[in-house]
Amino acid sequence: MKTDNPSAHTTRRAIPAMSLLAGAMLLSSGTAQAQELPSSMMWGAYDVGSSGYAEASAIADAFGREFGTRVRIQPSGSAIGRLQPLVNGRTDYAFLATEAFFASEGTYDFADRSWGPQDLRALGGRPASGGLVTAADANIRQISDVEGKRVAYVAGNPSINIKLDAMLAFAGLTRDDVDAITFPTYAAAMSSLSEGRSDATFTVTTPSQMYELAESPRGIHWVEIPPDDEDGWGNMSQVAPIFSPFEESVGAGLSEENSVNMVAYRYPMVVTRSDLSDDEAYAFIKAIDEAYNLYKDATAVMYRWEIDLFGTPPLDVPFHDGAIRYLEEKGIWTDEHQVWNDERKVRLESLIAAWDDAMEEGGELSDDDFSALWEERRNSALKNAN
Repeated sequence: MKTDNPSAHTTRRAIPAMSLLAGAMLLSSGTAQAQELPSSMMWGAYDVGSSGYAEASAIADAFGREFGTRVRIQPSGSAIGRLQPLVNGRTDYAFLATEAFFASEGTYDFADRSWGPQDLRALGGRPASGGLVTAADANIRQISDVEGKRVAYVAGNPSINIKLDAMLAFAGLTRDDVDAITFPTYAAAMSSLSEGRSDATFTVTTPSQMYELAESPRGIHWVEIPPDDEDGWGNMSQVAPIFSPFEESVGAGLSEENSVNMVAYRYPMVVTRSDLSDDEAYAFIKAIDEAYNLYKDATAVMYRWEIDLFGTPPLDVPFHDGAIRYLEEKGIWTDEHQVWNDERKVRLESLIAAWDDAMEEGGELSDDDFSALWEERRNSALKNAN
């Protein structure tokens, strides 16, 4: 895919990104403390109607009421559409999902020569849960039982597919060990379980298709992902170092009495560029925290924006130093968090260096040959980083 993104080096060339506004000090309304927020901001988000857009809108409204900052939200239905304004400085922050990981890794849409690994940073992310869901009659009681079973993937949806690959990796499996079936849409993949066309997939707990599966003759079963299986979590981290243990009790087939250990990932995450100043990042996450009471009831999951949930790893890209400074002041950031962040930065820096080498070496190669070269260089960089 070709875009008008100038290059993978864009985020490393210190785009100003409205930095002239960063020093504006505004007095908040009511009794709120003064914040170093600009008078206006532009954020990126998923399409209107998505949970990410709804949550960004609730926080934007709170920023306006608490700090007098006017926020415009630029929605987009594509990963490129959300990332391109951010790396080009047209948006200040973006409320993203797994595309932040893909952009930092230089994979899928971002493996194109005009992209490559992007030097992104996060201010935090709201935990979202998901897991390996199966039809109860498939007799998949632990992840290893999925070997040889029909597993539903989604065409053109790397966000779902990489999470499913990570689930398989937990048990030392790959797509080659299952009957991987690709469905044309997310809805078709989710419905395929109740329709008897697949046995397992990865999803969140609340889609309508999961409730249909629970009521169908096949029944529903969420596979336990043991939080204390260090080898399994290590294997999963090799595929996608974005998950943490999470016990879920809300969703199809779940209740307070029937909770299941799954995984947490972050959606949405507040993502920015690495060249954003520490003071800007600090002011933004502080505002997220101080405005919390104004938006915490906006949706059923907004309580997960509380700073001690929002401001901890792992997530898809490293935390910004300015955000870490605030989290340290709040007593939330730990030595273990810093170790995670340092290792995540080493991985990202290794990929950026490998991309630069691939671009220099493969300048005259065809797109297909360059893709093969980049995959080789990427795998080598990850091996060395780990």
